[in-house]
Amino acid sequence: MENDVRLNRIPRAAAAAAALLLAAACGSSGDSGGPSATGLNPPDLKAPAKLGETEGQVNLIAWAGYVEDGSNDPEVDWVSDFEKRTGCQVHSKVAASSDEMVKLMKTGEYDAVSASGDASLRLIASGDAAPVNTDLVPHYKDVFSGLKNGAWNSVRGTMYGIPHGRGANLLMYNTEKVKPAPTSWSAVFDDAAQHKGHVTAYDSPIYIADAALYLKATKPELKIKDPYALDQKQFDAAVALLKRQNGYVGEYWSDYLKEVSAFKSGDSVVGTTWQVIAGLAASEGAHVKALVPKEGSTGWSDTWMVSAKAKHPNCAYKWLDWIVSPKVNAQVAEYFGEAPANSKACAQTSDKNFCTVYHAADETYWKKIAFWNTPIAQCLDGRTDVKCVPYAKWVQAWTEIKG
Repeated sequence: MENDVRLNRIPRAAAAAAALLLAAACGSSGDSGGPSATGLNPPDLKAPAKLGETEGQVNLIAWAGYVEDGSNDPEVDWVSDFEKRTGCQVHSKVAASSDEMVKLMKTGEYDAVSASGDASLRLIASGDAAPVNTDLVPHYKDVFSGLKNGAWNSVRGTMYGIPHGRGANLLMYNTEKVKPAPTSWSAVFDDAAQHKGHVTAYDSPIYIADAALYLKATKPELKIKDPYALDQKQFDAAVALLKRQNGYVGEYWSDYLKEVSAFKSGDSVVGTTWQVIAGLAASEGAHVKALVPKEGSTGWSDTWMVSAKAKHPNCAYKWLDWIVSPKVNAQVAEYFGEAPANSKACAQTSDKNFCTVYHAADETYWKKIAFWNTPIAQCLDGRTDVKCVPYAKWVQAWTEIKG
C-alpha cells in the first residue's frame, strides 16, 4: 500500500472538490471566520455536558493519512498509543470523497469524521453532526484562534467540531524562467501569454473559484465578495477568464507526480500547487518557489466532527482530544503535509522549520485564504436579490473551459 504522504493529499483534494457536484443544501462565507451568511438553522441538538465511561471502541471516517496505525508505514503510528491509553479500539474507514463521508455519516455506523469545508456544513444542516462541547476536549484551548468559529465549522458561535489542520493553494514558478518573480495570479491569467504552453492549472471545477478570487481584486466593478458565491454575471466573467487561460495551459494537473516532473523538465514553469508539492519539487532539483499572491488564495481546512447518532461518543471525544494533542497533531501534519491545528504542535515536529514553512502560526497569512466551500443557488455572501450559480453548473462549465 502507498505510504507516501504526498500521494495521500492528491486523491483527497481532487475528490473533495469533485464531490461538491453532489453537494446539497448549505454553505457559508468562503472567507475564514464570521457568521453563517446563509442563515443556517440546524436541528436543535445538544452537546454532552460531561463524559462517561469509554465504550471500548470508536468508528472513524477519515482522509488517507489521518488515522495511521503502522500498517502503512511501521514508523507512522499514532493509533496504537491511543488504544493503549484509552482502551478504545480504533476502526477506521478511508473515504475517497467528501460526498462519501456525508453518505457514511448518515448510516449512523460511525462516531466521528474528518470533514472538509464542503462536507462540514452539510453534516450540520442535516443533523448528522452534533455540536461539540469544547470543554470536554482539553487540548482545544491550544488550537489556533483562526481555526475556531470558522464559517465552515460553527454556527452562531457554536462549534460543531475540533479543527485538525489547514493548507493553501499556492502559485509556483520556475525561478530561472519566470522573471521578474511573480507577485500576482496575473502570471497565470492576464499575463499567461508570456509562458504559452507552459502554464499549469489545477484540474477541478473548484478552480473556477481561483479565477473569481483574482477577479475580485482586479475587476471591482464585478462586486465579487466571495469566490464561492457567484451570480451569473460574475460566474460568466470567471469562466471567460479561464477560457482565455486555456489557450496558454500546457497541462491541467491533479496528480502531484506529474506536476513535479513537469516543473523539473521545464514543461511547466508557472501554476497552482500545494506547499508539500513545492517542497518535493525543490528537493528533487527543480528551480521553484511558491507563494500566496497579493490577491490571496483558496485553500482547505478540516474538522473532526462527532455523529449525532454516535454509539461510542465517549471514545469519540477521547479521539478528538488525542488527534489535536501537540505530539500527535505534529505527526499528522508532517505526514500529511499541512499546517497543524494545535499551537503547541510546532515544538514537536521532527523538522524544526516545518511550521515556519507551512505558516502554522501566522494568522495574517491565513486571513488571505478563502477556504473551500460549496457553491449553491442561495448566495453564500448573504445576497438575497440574486441567485448564485450552483456547483452542478460549475462542473458543466469546467468541461467547456477545457474544451
